[in-house]
Amino acid sequence: MHLAEFDRLLIAATQSGLPLVARPYEAVGAMLGVSSDAVRERFAALLESGLVRRIGAVPNHYRLGYSANGMTVWDVDDARVDELGERVGALPGVSHCYRRPRELPRWPYNLFAMLHGRSRAEVVDQAARIEALLGAACRGHDILYSTAILKKTGLRI
Repeated sequence: MHLAEFDRLLIAATQSGLPLVARPYEAVGAMLGVSSDAVRERFAALLESGLVRRIGAVPNHYRLGYSANGMTVWDVDDARVDELGERVGALPGVSHCYRRPRELPRWPYNLFAMLHGRSRAEVVDQAARIEALLGAACRGHDILYSTAILKKTGLRI
């Protein structure tokens, strides 16, 4: 896909994130010499075309005081994993939840849910709530704690 020059400028201006101000599209527009409406309209077109998949906030959990971050992994009955995964993903404290294929016999887990807490005990409490929600459909689980902070980046030119 060929990018128009304005698209390149817009992506370059926002690839490190939107400005942390009350009106970020106005700030981006000011950098590019266009209105905030032009920025919004172009982002809408880029989203519609699929070139940009989403615009979202990615909080720095560590700076917010959440230093115990654990990926919980669950062995959930395949017949119920989608339904239950939707419910798990809607819980407070779950930043993302998704289904993945098992790698039997070494890896029986098919549902992953990232939990954030101020302590490991808080993450364990959150995992206990998930286990109760999953009920008999859950055959096992584990918590894999983060050992390093990974920098997340968006679209780059």
